[in-house]
Amino acid sequence: MADPVERRVNLALYLASCRTPVTAEQCRNAGLGYSEDQDEAAFLRMFERDKEFLRAAGIVIEVVRDDEAEAYRFDPTASYARPVELTDEERAALKVIAAALAADPGFPFGDDLAIALGKLTDAGQTGPLAAAELAAGGDDGQGLRARALAEAVHTRKSVTFGYTNQRGESKSHHVDPYGVFFREGVWYLIGQDRDLDARRTYAIERMRDLDVNPKRPRTPDFERPEDFDVRDHEKLPFQYGTGALAARIRFEPDVAWRADRLVRGHGTLAPLPDGSVVWDVEARDLVRLAQWIVAEGPAIHAVEPPALVEALRTGLREVVDRHA
Repeated sequence: MADPVERRVNLALYLASCRTPVTAEQCRNAGLGYSEDQDEAAFLRMFERDKEFLRAAGIVIEVVRDDEAEAYRFDPTASYARPVELTDEERAALKVIAAALAADPGFPFGDDLAIALGKLTDAGQTGPLAAAELAAGGDDGQGLRARALAEAVHTRKSVTFGYTNQRGESKSHHVDPYGVFFREGVWYLIGQDRDLDARRTYAIERMRDLDVNPKRPRTPDFERPEDFDVRDHEKLPFQYGTGALAARIRFEPDVAWRADRLVRGHGTLAPLPDGSVVWDVEARDLVRLAQWIVAEGPAIHAVEPPALVEALRTGLREVVDRHA
């Protein structure tokens, strides 16, 4: 039986992912952590406690009744908090406090704080861009460059920098910066590379000699596309690098409901007759994809290419050998 907190989180995610109301029995059979050996009365008592816990946490669960059964539905309009309107003074105060906390090595929630700050917006700035201002609290080169690039995004000034890719090749780039985002300890820049005439994503830690165009500081160098949203371009951890490969992953029936949330809009999902789901997605780093499968599993399997299956097996063997 799963830990109560894990089971309740699974129940909340399951209810939120279902488009139609679901019964208690469907929840029991969805692999959320309820024991198959538990008798009906004990399960229903536990299920009721879990629902009450979620309701106390602010999650609204509607009850839908008909002549045959009682079903449950997550109400997102009543569960999610309304947008908070902040004054410029309140927003500035929050950023100063957050920067101080982020600079404290003893503060354990730095990544969560970066995500939260990403939702704070300045005039003309989309949410994820503001997250780069968190770098003001740090003195590392990556953080300082992220801050400078966020300012360039805001003022729409082009930038130049040297860049070393994963193959060790170095080249200079001239980019119109569209957005900055943070993932797994690394800041990334998305922009239109003028030399390549293409939109590209760059890891800020790989940059050197960053220069923001100093000419006509109050005059924008470019116009960002109106439909651009930095969140649409955030890749999964294994999608950075060169040499794109087609990968196929299978979610077993018990965890198929998690697939839509985990893939974050990347690739395509196809349900199979047995209730499992197959995910076809582009990958550029098979080792990191294997690590992703292990981290998000169990009941998630590598199907293709063979090199991915072998990378997963090799990694698991290394873990077993190391801890045997």
